[in-house]
Amino acid sequence: MAIKDWHEDDRPREKLLKFGAAHLTDAEILAIFLRTGTQSQSAIELARHLIDEFGSLAELLAAPQEVVLACHGIGPAKYAQIMASLEMGTRYLDSQLKMGQALGRSQVVKDYISTQLRGEHREVFALLCLDNALKLLDFEILFTGGISSCSVCIKHVLRHALSHAASQLIIAHNHPHTDAKPSTADNILTYELKKACDLLDLSLIDHIIVGRNDTLSYAENGLPPFD
Repeated sequence: MAIKDWHEDDRPREKLLKFGAAHLTDAEILAIFLRTGTQSQSAIELARHLIDEFGSLAELLAAPQEVVLACHGIGPAKYAQIMASLEMGTRYLDSQLKMGQALGRSQVVKDYISTQLRGEHREVFALLCLDNALKLLDFEILFTGGISSCSVCIKHVLRHALSHAASQLIIAHNHPHTDAKPSTADNILTYELKKACDLLDLSLIDHIIVGRNDTLSYAENGLPPFD
């Protein structure tokens, strides 16, 4: 059955307008951007197939262009629509953080960092520099490592923060192929960086890990040294 023949409350666009975007599934959201399906699949069915094939919406959005374009029913136009939707979300979050309106909300910060790091296929370490009002001054990936590790120079992190006149910091890194559970090395780095920041009157307010399908905030979970 074509989507136009569904009950109005079940059609993705109508459902969004009536109940809000939060009530839509990942497949329904994706279907809105795909707009059309194929001869044998509706847009919803195509969206579900893509999410099942890649394992999650996040993994679909992070997949290389050539891999996505190789999927049946996805051409350059649909791929462009998907990537434009991702970039629009990223730019919205970026504007919120730069205006200092969202860094007090951990979910917004996690969403922003996830969009920045989710597509990285190697482990990277990033730094968010903030002022006293929690306005984003700078976001930058400082170090790039291999598949499962990344060396971090604490002195370089501090120099970068001071060069942007930051007073508060959030550090972040990714686990490209595993979940967001902190490793012993992650915990040691966080403790050592927190201690170094204290000596320079800088506040390290969180460490966020972006996993393959999840995101973890040290501060939100009360993990040391934020307990």
